[in-house]
Amino acid sequence: MNVEILTPDKALFNGEADMVTLPGINGSFQILKNHAPLIANLNKGTIRIHAGSNKQSFDVSGGLVEVLKNKVIVLV
Repeated sequence: MNVEILTPDKALFNGEADMVTLPGINGSFQILKNHAPLIANLNKGTIRIHAGSNKQSFDVSGGLVEVLKNKVIVLV
């Protein structure tokens, strides 16, 4: 699935991922390929992106995520 992490100034990440872990306002949750459509608020925490054996993480202070048709857009 394609993942984009965007700030008002720049794109922090744009690429393919197998799994994304996000800090939701009611606790962290994971997005996998073919996830149901979703819009959710994010809390302060860490976004973790797994692509094969490659792992990246980004600390955020909140935001919004939209999941639709194997595309994940995170606005932070």
